[in-house]
Amino acid sequence: MGDLMKSTFKDRLNDALNYKNMKASELSRLSKVNEGAISQYRKGRYKAKQDTIEKLANALNVSIPWLMGADVPMQPLNLISPTVTTDVVTFPVLGSIAAGYEEVANEDWSGETVEIPISYLKGRKQSEFFVLKVHGNSMYPLYHENDKILILKQSCIEHNGDVGAVIYDGECATLKRIDIFDDMVRLSPINPEYQPKELKGADMELYHILGVPKMLIREIS
Repeated sequence: MGDLMKSTFKDRLNDALNYKNMKASELSRLSKVNEGAISQYRKGRYKAKQDTIEKLANALNVSIPWLMGADVPMQPLNLISPTVTTDVVTFPVLGSIAAGYEEVANEDWSGETVEIPISYLKGRKQSEFFVLKVHGNSMYPLYHENDKILILKQSCIEHNGDVGAVIYDGECATLKRIDIFDDMVRLSPINPEYQPKELKGADMELYHILGVPKMLIREIS
């Protein structure tokens, strides 16, 4: 389908249209974004606003960060409503993930729960997962404030650049893109307003991967 490693909004928009075999007129109809504006975005003449990018990504059914040029999967994470009531398992929402480096995670259960369809566990046991809530916006637009994330417990990532839930120095639970090198570990936000954190030397021993996100639960207002 062409080079999906291109990292500009213009290139990603053209790649997505080609991959979906969708015309600009159809994208305009689905997204409610003016076709003339889409033409200008495709040529790189104008930069789309955040709300416009979200409309285009939703219409194309691609990940918003991917469309913005981030090194993340093209397809969005599974997104369900927390109101599903049949064939479900109930998870306690355990504390919070601080989507920033300064907030300490509260791992006590507050009493909040979320119901998730059994099918989303892909045959795994409920004990292999946990659910944490996002606070902060360092991973925006992939994750929003108060999103609940279903995490599959595992102590490693498959590829550099994957998003993982990490405990650093025994206290800070955070969702970040993780890159592991021989002499450094880098924890990176998706939101460009935040800077990555680089762990070197003895600090490399102070982080622990809790798991990887498998599903996003977001209340739709």
